Amino acid sequence: MLANASRYVEHFRGNVLPQLRSIAGFRGALLSRGDRDGEVEFFVQTQWDSMDAVRAFAGDDPTRAMVEPEAVAVLSHFDRIVRHYEIMD
Repeated sequence: MLANASRYVEHFRGNVLPQLRSIAGFRGALLSRGDRDGEVEFFVQTQWDSMDAVRAFAGDDPTRAMVEPEAVAVLSHFDRIVRHYEIMD
């Protein structure tokens, strides 16, 4: 829902980023937005020192998306599985 897009950005900036910054091994995050057929799509990319640092955040299953209830309340849908990539260059 378009009306909720700014609420998600506020949640990301005000809640998600501060929490991530408190985790050892967190390197940074990008929040990208794309407008698609009357909907807003967000893409979140985070960078970490290692998969161990990711597990410190995500728990034993690092492929399970970590989406807070506040985000669920404003998103019409979201991916429940995440993918991990190793930065080569």
